[in-house]
Amino acid sequence: MKFQHTILTYFVLAALAGISCKKLIGIPPNPPTQLPQSQLFNDSTDIMSAIAGVYMNFKVTTGNGTNIFGGMQTQYLGCASDELSNSYGNTFMTNTYIATDGTAGSFWSSAYQNIYYVNACLTGIGATHAIGDSLKQALLGELKVVRAMNYFYLVNLYNEVPIVTSTDFNANANLPRSSVDSVYGLIISDLTDARKVLKASYPSAGTARPNLYTADALLARVYLYRKQYAQADAMASEVIGSHLYSLPALKSVFSQGSSEAIWQIPAVGGSGRNQTAEAFAFVPSSVYSAPQWQVTTYLLDSMESTDQRKAAWVGSLTVSGKTYQYPAKYKNRTDTATPAEGYVMFRLAEQYLIRAEALAQQGKTDSALYDLNAVRNRAGLPNSTAVTSEDIQNAVMHERQIEFFIEWGHRWFDLRRTGQLNAVIGKIKTGWNPAAATLPVPASERQNDPYLSQNPGY
Repeated sequence: MKFQHTILTYFVLAALAGISCKKLIGIPPNPPTQLPQSQLFNDSTDIMSAIAGVYMNFKVTTGNGTNIFGGMQTQYLGCASDELSNSYGNTFMTNTYIATDGTAGSFWSSAYQNIYYVNACLTGIGATHAIGDSLKQALLGELKVVRAMNYFYLVNLYNEVPIVTSTDFNANANLPRSSVDSVYGLIISDLTDARKVLKASYPSAGTARPNLYTADALLARVYLYRKQYAQADAMASEVIGSHLYSLPALKSVFSQGSSEAIWQIPAVGGSGRNQTAEAFAFVPSSVYSAPQWQVTTYLLDSMESTDQRKAAWVGSLTVSGKTYQYPAKYKNRTDTATPAEGYVMFRLAEQYLIRAEALAQQGKTDSALYDLNAVRNRAGLPNSTAVTSEDIQNAVMHERQIEFFIEWGHRWFDLRRTGQLNAVIGKIKTGWNPAAATLPVPASERQNDPYLSQNPGY
């Protein structure tokens, strides 16, 4: 990974990011726009500006899918699975991405840029004496949550990936891919470290920066994916049992300040800006042309007839006598629309369904049904009729399909982790190749790093 960023360039960008994020991070007004390298991390304002820069990638609102956390997982993995189509077509709809595919490569490159930024902050903040130890440890904890989140998506997109934990260009330039187990080992280590220092209270207003339960929520997902069901149950129970979060009405799930949000970046706002990348991409800009992104018939047909999520989270537009349906979990294309919406990374419904699946896998069917029904009832559906452990597991998977449709690539990852990709996608897509379950390592990265191997089939 031969990144062309320098430490100084990064912190110029981070300081600028701090200006637009000051409400998010709580830094002093008018931070510097350039930081002399000799003074990096030697001032609390500079440190908080750097932290602000880490979160800027969650606030990308161009809708063009260039950052792994700027909506592209929802857009392109929705197309890769069975949820979403694009009127212009793309390689993810046909699962024909190749090693030179720019979009497929953006997952890799943007994640490693994010990781580089986090590593720079971990190194600098870890060595500074400009802030107290308590604040230092808390900042290091939330940075490790962000790094873990980047690696979680990388390992689930590419399988083996290089583990980069420093900003040493020479050392990073020739790294081989590490095993899936090793990558998950780093993720669990980072989240375990974070849990030791993060508090239940959030470090800034709202739920914009990770707290203890953000680390728990990601760790619960990690353990579920690793089939460590007792641990997944325990972590999800920590979040649910905190009673800090609740399941609000469907219309309020993605509103700013949602009681369901465990981690939610505030609406961007500002003249000429948009609130979220997903609303900008999905909500039609004109009533006179068909939406570019449309919900598939396959997904719509999978919904029960009385499921209120269809009315709440699917938009409809009729053009020239033909009706199109598009994703509408986020509804505000403009910064002035109300109520304000914030970008949700983790929410309570996932924790209920993680615990339900983990409980069912452990044979605790009554408790599993309780959690499953909590999500179903919120959607206006009756209790599940599933009885056996296997039936409940299948019911949970269906509930995840509907609850998290076209959201953070959940459907793609669920099919992948449970070994159902070939059966489901192969049935509905002509020419499906099982190798497409994993993205190709970008050709440009392999040219720069001779130690990077390619995934099978590319």
